[in-house]
Amino acid sequence: MFNGLVGLVSGGASGLGRATAELLVKQGARVVICDLPSSSGSTVAKQFGEKAAFVPVDVTSQQDVKVALQTTVDKFGRLDVAVNCAGMASAARTYNFKKDQPFDLQLFQKTIEVNLFGTFNVIRLASGLIGKNIPDADGQRGVIINTASIAAFDGQIGQAAYSASKAGIVGMTLPIARDFAKQGIRVVTIAPGLFRTPMVSQLPEPAIKELEASIPFPSRLGDPKEFALLVQSIIQNKMLNGETIRLDGSLRMQP
Repeated sequence: MFNGLVGLVSGGASGLGRATAELLVKQGARVVICDLPSSSGSTVAKQFGEKAAFVPVDVTSQQDVKVALQTTVDKFGRLDVAVNCAGMASAARTYNFKKDQPFDLQLFQKTIEVNLFGTFNVIRLASGLIGKNIPDADGQRGVIINTASIAAFDGQIGQAAYSASKAGIVGMTLPIARDFAKQGIRVVTIAPGLFRTPMVSQLPEPAIKELEASIPFPSRLGDPKEFALLVQSIIQNKMLNGETIRLDGSLRMQP
C-alpha cells in the first residue's frame, strides 16, 4: 500500500507513535523513528527491520530535528510523511489554595515548549524536505500529521498547561495548511481521547475501568492501532487538509 513512501514519526518509540511507525512499515513504508535518547527507539527500530531507523531527538532542539531529517535523506532518500506524536502531560491547578501555591511557571513553559513548540519545530523543518518532492498528479508532495488532544476542547481541572499546548496545535493547523497549499503539502491534526498508552497503562486497573466507563461508545480505552489507522486514512485521502479530527468514542470530558 505504501511502497516507496518514507515517513518520520516523532515520539515513535512508544504509544501512538510506535503503533503508527509499525503500521507504516507493515504497509511497505520506510520509517525514521525519532524519540528521546533514553527511549527504547533503537530496540523498536531493530524489531521493525531494515525499513526502520532510529534517531535520538528532542523535538525542541533545532539541531536534533535537522540531524533526523539528514538521516532520513541519507538512508531513504526523501520524506513524504511526518507524524508528530512526541509530547508530555502535566497536571496542576492554576492556583492551589490549600497549599497557597501557584502553578509552577517552569512546568507550564516546559509543557508548551515540548507539545506546541516541538510540534512546530518538526513541521517547519520537515516541510522544507517534503517540499523538494516531485508532485503527484494532484500536485501533492506530502503530508504532515499532528497529535493534539480532546483536552484542547474539553480541558479538565488541572489541565490549563496541557490544554493550552494542545489547543495551540489545533489553532495552527489551518493556517499552516494554507501556508503550504501552493507547495502541495497537507496538514491534518488528530485529537485523540483516552488511549491505552504507557502513561495511562500505569494507572491502577480500577482507575482505568472508571475512565472506560466515561466513554459513550465503545466504552473502552482506544487502541494505539486505531490511531495508526486514522493516520493511514489521512495519508490516503487527499481531501483531508487543514482539519482537526477527534478520535474519542464521542467522549466529552467533564470537569
